[in-house]
Amino acid sequence: MSADMIGGRQATAAPVSPYAIELKGISKAFGPVKANQDINIQVPRGTIHGIIGENGAGKSTLMSILYGFYKADAGEIFVGGRLTPIPDSQSAIRAGIGMVFQHFKLVQNFTVLENVILGAEDGAMLSTSLSRARRELEALSTEFDLDVHPDAVIEDLSVGHQQRVEILKALYRRADILILDEPTGVLTPEEADHLFRILAGLRDQGKTVILITHKLREIMETTDNVSVMRRGTMVATVKTAETSPEALAELMVGRKVLLEVEKRPAVPGRVVLSVKDLRVRDENRVERLKGVSFEIRAGEILGIAGVAGNGQSELLQALGGITRATGEVTMNGVVLPLSGSGANGQARREAGIAHVPEDRQALGLIMDFAAWENVAFGYHNAAEYQMNGLLMDNAAIKADTAAKMAKFDVRPPNPMLPAKSFSGGNQQKIVVAREMERNPDLLLVGQPTRGVDIGAIEFIHKQIVALRDAGKAVLLVSVELDEIMSLSDRIVVMFDGQLMGERDPDKTDERELGMMMAGMAGKRGAA
Repeated sequence: MSADMIGGRQATAAPVSPYAIELKGISKAFGPVKANQDINIQVPRGTIHGIIGENGAGKSTLMSILYGFYKADAGEIFVGGRLTPIPDSQSAIRAGIGMVFQHFKLVQNFTVLENVILGAEDGAMLSTSLSRARRELEALSTEFDLDVHPDAVIEDLSVGHQQRVEILKALYRRADILILDEPTGVLTPEEADHLFRILAGLRDQGKTVILITHKLREIMETTDNVSVMRRGTMVATVKTAETSPEALAELMVGRKVLLEVEKRPAVPGRVVLSVKDLRVRDENRVERLKGVSFEIRAGEILGIAGVAGNGQSELLQALGGITRATGEVTMNGVVLPLSGSGANGQARREAGIAHVPEDRQALGLIMDFAAWENVAFGYHNAAEYQMNGLLMDNAAIKADTAAKMAKFDVRPPNPMLPAKSFSGGNQQKIVVAREMERNPDLLLVGQPTRGVDIGAIEFIHKQIVALRDAGKAVLLVSVELDEIMSLSDRIVVMFDGQLMGERDPDKTDERELGMMMAGMAGKRGAA
C-alpha cells in the first residue's frame, strides 16, 4: 500500500503483527460503575472475532473505546502492532476502524450515496465527490455482495439493506477492521443469513470483523474465536471450534443456563381474546391486515411467526390500541374500541391487557426520562402510585422501580438514570418488568428478547411461561423461529397481512414454517 491519502486515511507501513487489534489493560469507569476492568484482548488479522456477555457486561463500552467514542481511563490500543491513541472516531477511521451500530446513523431522506459520502467529501466540488463515490460504491457493492443501489433513499430500504449501507460507509472509508454491535437484533432470519455471508466474504478478502452479539448460535456458526466478558472483566478467549453453546453460556453468566425452555403441556381455558375480521390500512390506504381472525384462551401461548413486515406489527399495534383498525376485538367478552386514539390504550389496560411493543425505543420508553418515570407510564393512576388519591407518590414509584430492577436484574440498578443510559437489553428488561408485573389477563409481547443476553432470555422466557401457567393468555410475536417453536402452544403464520394457517409446534419444523412464511401454505392448509 502506498503512503498516499486513501479515503481520508494516511496509509503507512506498520510493524508486522499477527493481530489486527490488541487491547492492553483497558479500564473505564462511569462514576462508581466500573464498565471495563483491566481488559486484555488480541484479535488476529483476517478473522471474525466474537465478543459476548450479558447486558451491562461492558462489551459496547469496550468497542466504543476502540472506536473513539469513549476515552479509556487506563490502558493501550495497538492497531496492526502499532501503539495507536484513539481520542475520537475520526482517529479510529484514520486507523482503519469502522463501526456499525445497533441503531443506525443514517439520514432517512438522503440517498445511499449521500449518506456514504457525508463527512468524507473530497472538497468543495461535491459533484466530483459524488461521481467518484458512485463508481466506488458500485464496485464495493458488487465485490462484497451488498446489493445496494447508490440512488435508493434510505427510508425506502428494508432494515437489512440499511445495515448494508452502514457497512458500505465503513468500507468506503477504507476500514480494514469492522465492528458490528448486535447486528441481527433488527433483522429477519433471511437478512441475518445474508449478513453473515457478507461478513465471511469480508474475512476472505483479508478484513477483520469484531462481532458483538448475545446469540450463541450466531457465534458458533460465524466466528473463528470468541471472547467472553462478565461484569466488566474479560473471563476467557477461546477458539470457537473448541467450545460449545453450553460452555459459553456458563462463562457469560457464571452458572449453568437452560438453553431449552422447560414447560409442561398447556391447559387452555376460557376464551380471553377474540379477534374477528381485523383490518388495518396505512397512511397511504394500503391494507396491511386483511381480515385476520383468531382466538386466544386462558393458559396458552399463541405464537405469531412471519418475516418482518407481513402484518405482525400492525396486529400488535391494533390490539394494543395504537393503530386505527376495523373489525371486532373482544376481551373477556367486552368489545374494545379500535379508533387508535390515546384513550384506547387506557381502555386496554383497564381491560387487563399489557403490551411489550416490538420497538422499545419508539413505543416502549421515553429515552430522556428516568427509569422510574418510564415504569410509571400507563400505570400512573394505579392505587399504589397515588398519595391520598390526589398526587402521584414519586417515592413509591421509585421504590417499586428498584424492586422491579432487582427482580429482572436491570444493570445498573438505578431508578434515577435516564432510559438512554441503559444498554438495549437493559432497556428491554425495564419494559418487560413494567408490563409483566401488572398481572395482566392478556400479554401482548413483540420480540421479547431482542437484544437481550442469554441469562435474561432464560429469565424472560420463564416469566412468560409462568404467566401462562397462572391462567393468563399470551400473544407472542417474534422473528426468532426457535423462540416461537419453544414457547408457543399453538403457532399461526402470517404472510402479506393474512393468516396462512395454524400448526402444533410439536408436529411441525422450521422448514414447513419457513415455506408458510414465504406465502406457500403447508399441505394441511390454513386453519
